[in-house]
Amino acid sequence: MNAVLRALAGLALIIPAAAGARPLEVTPAKAKATATQAKAATKKAPARKASAKKAGAKKTAKGAATKAAESAPEPVIVQTADTNRVARWVGSSGDNQKLPYAIIDKNDASLSLYSASGKLLDKVPVLIGIARGDEATAGVGTKKLSEIGPAEKTTPAGRYLAKFGLAFGRERVLWVDYATSVAIHTIPADSSKKERRRERMLSETPEDNRVTFGCINVPKAFYAQLLRPQFQKKGGYVYVLPDSKPIEEVFPRLRVEAVKEASLTAH
Repeated sequence: MNAVLRALAGLALIIPAAAGARPLEVTPAKAKATATQAKAATKKAPARKASAKKAGAKKTAKGAATKAAESAPEPVIVQTADTNRVARWVGSSGDNQKLPYAIIDKNDASLSLYSASGKLLDKVPVLIGIARGDEATAGVGTKKLSEIGPAEKTTPAGRYLAKFGLAFGRERVLWVDYATSVAIHTIPADSSKKERRRERMLSETPEDNRVTFGCINVPKAFYAQLLRPQFQKKGGYVYVLPDSKPIEEVFPRLRVEAVKEASLTAH
C-alpha cells in the first residue's frame, strides 16, 4: 500500500513539470530563412543535375565527332606524286610515332592532313614563304619581321614535331619549328590588304601562294575543325616537302622505301 502511494506521489510531481514545459519557438524570421534555404537547395539540385547532364552530353558529342571522323569515307583527293610517296613511307614505317601528321607540298601549295592511323582527312590550299628555298637563314627566328630580308622569307623543308604554343600577342599557334619562328596558323587579321592573302589562297594556281615570311597559313574552318582537334592533345608531325633540293636529300629514308617497293614489284 505504501509503495502504491509513493508511486502516485511521484506521478503527481512529474505531471506539473511536463505541463509547464514550453514548446519549441519558431520566430517568423527564422521560418522565412528556413524556407529560403529549402527553396535554394531545391533550385540548386536541378542546376547541378543539368550541369552534369550538359557536361556528359558535351563529352558524348565530342567522342561521337571523333568516331565519325575516323569512320567517314576518305575524301576523293588528287595528291601530288611526292605527297603520295611520303605518305606511303610514313604509313608503312610508322614514322609518325602513332601521332597525326601533315604533309605540306610547297610546289603544290597544299597541306594534306592524316590521322594517327594514317587516314587522309582533308587536303587544303596553303600560303607559304615568299622565297623559294629549303633552308632557314641562321638566326632568322630572333629577328623582327622588319629585319627579315626577301631571300630569308623561306618555309624550310624537313620533318618536324609540331606542338601548340603561344606566339607574339599571346596568339596560340601550331609551332612547326620554334627556333626559326615557323608556325601553322590562319591568315592574320592584321595582314596587309595589298597582300590579298585570302584571294591568293582561293586561287586555282599555286603560283601566287607565296606571300608569307615563312609561316604556313591555312583556311580558318580547316584549322578549327580538323587541324587543331588532331594536334592539340599531343602534337604531331609535319613533313614539309622541298622546292629546291632533291626530296631524298631531305627525307633519306625514301631511298630505302624505293628499294623495298622495287623489290616487291620485281617479285
